[in-house]
This record gives sequence, C-alpha cells and structure tokens, in this order.
Amino acid sequence: MDYLKVSSKSSPASVAGAIAGMVKDGVPVNLQCVGAGAVNQAIKAMAIARGFLIPTGIDISCAPVFSDILINGESRTAIRLSVYVHQISLNGTELVDVHRESQIVG
Repeated sequence: MDYLKVSSKSSPASVAGAIAGMVKDGVPVNLQCVGAGAVNQAIKAMAIARGFLIPTGIDISCAPVFSDILINGESRTAIRLSVYVHQISLNGTELVDVHRESQIVG
C-alpha cells in the first residue's frame, strides 16, 4: 500500500495540495508520519486541504492508527492517517457521506 510520507520538514501547503489533488481524482489517500514533528505537519496539511476542498462540496476527515515499520533495519512506530471523504452541500449541511477510504494494513 502506498502512503504519502510526511516528515517534520514537509511543507504543509505542498502536502495539502497532494491530498486535495488525490481526493479530487478519487484516489485513496493515506499519510505516514514518524515523529511528533511529522504528525504536526500532517495535521496542518489536513486542515489546509479541508480549506481547499470545502468550497467544492467535499469535506475530509482522518483516522489515526499506529504501525510498526522498518527504517534502515530499525523498527520504528509510525502514525498512519487514513483520509475519509464526505460530500457536503454548499450551505454546509452534509448530503451524502461518501466515506471513500483506504484500508490500512499493519
């Protein structure tokens, strides 16, 4: 499974653009973060992406999960965020919960 890998040095605006583009294209979005700084940047990116998408009638949310991964042969704990997509009306009331998501494995 592919993930957008977010680091503490990632630009939240750039990550937000990637999230919004993938959502608009109907591609499942998952983010992978290792460390508090990376999680911070990912959450900022989610907030920015929501701002990009809400005027188009799409809202997003995310759900976190811990995952053990290997980096350079060392076991690390990552936080993976699965992005959920919701269709909304332009006046802000939710019409249909599309609930497009990716399955997070491990």
